[in-house]
Amino acid sequence: MLSLIGLPNAPDMEIFSMYGVGVPTERAYVYKLSSAAECYIPFQIDTSAEGGQDCSCLKGGVYSVDGDETVPVLSAGFMAAKGWRGKTRFNPSGIGNYIREYNHAPPANLLEGRGTQSGAHVDILGNFALIEDILRVAAGATGEELGGDQVYSDIFKWSENINLPL
Repeated sequence: MLSLIGLPNAPDMEIFSMYGVGVPTERAYVYKLSSAAECYIPFQIDTSAEGGQDCSCLKGGVYSVDGDETVPVLSAGFMAAKGWRGKTRFNPSGIGNYIREYNHAPPANLLEGRGTQSGAHVDILGNFALIEDILRVAAGATGEELGGDQVYSDIFKWSENINLPL
């Protein structure tokens, strides 16, 4: 049984969910039986599985979705988009909750290094917009002063499709 813990009873607190988007991210795999002589694991990714025109998210046996290259958007943002929005059983005091997504823009050239606008999982630590938001929150800015939610994905639409009693 799934057991989710709610947020504390702290109505004056605010939560900021900050994560990158816009990078293809592995989500699921197509497997096939492998020869027992090759390894002890009886399955391997079926690299011949392709989605074709109907499903471009399947390539080489790997399904990809929007994310930060490591974590899919739905995993990073679901609770902030639905589970903690308003007063719910996961947010009993209605703590203010803001989503701040950072849309990935790859570095323009090799001299830029990892990129000042990257939304990739580790590289986002060099994202100027993320750094500015963190500094502003640390200096006492509220979610409203940051401009509220900053969303580039369809996280709210996707979250609505998940049936979770709140």
